[in-house]
Amino acid sequence: MGKALSDMTLEELWEIFPIILTEHKEIWDKWYTEEQKRLVRTLPTENIKISHIGSTAIKSIWAKPIIDILVEIPASLPMDRVKELLIQNGYICMSYQQNRSSFNRGYTSEGFAEKVFHLHLRYEGDNDELYFRDYLNDNPLLAKQYEELKISLWKKLEHDRDGYTLAKTSFVAEQTDKAKKYYRHRY
Repeated sequence: MGKALSDMTLEELWEIFPIILTEHKEIWDKWYTEEQKRLVRTLPTENIKISHIGSTAIKSIWAKPIIDILVEIPASLPMDRVKELLIQNGYICMSYQQNRSSFNRGYTSEGFAEKVFHLHLRYEGDNDELYFRDYLNDNPLLAKQYEELKISLWKKLEHDRDGYTLAKTSFVAEQTDKAKKYYRHRY
């Protein structure tokens, strides 16, 4: 038995959890739906919105086989309460702030499980990822550009998740700004 994940350095974690990209898989929608149903059973459902975000929610592009989920809660619901419910139901808290928290499920000391989830917990309206997702799904050429950017970064940043994310930031921000103007107040 190896080290516990909580005892590993960031470099050790990046080594056993490298950036992996794969062709789009239809099963990702099924995995999201199963996890969404699980979350509905776990969380107080009053005014909570659960959405599939990230590259696995953009049709036809290569992605990390990790299902990103956005959970928006009303301002009246304490984030601490939702955090505890998620932890009790198998999620690991990766970062916790007053208004934004992230969790994962499917990381083991041997590497990725078959199904891996990143959950982004936010207050209602903090949902730029929805605009980005919809804009790329509605604009396949932009989606392909995003895919090409990701593939170009993949091997050189395979063991540097922060660097990989940072290198995509300007593209994501630019397209999100366009999407918010185009869709206005969709969300």
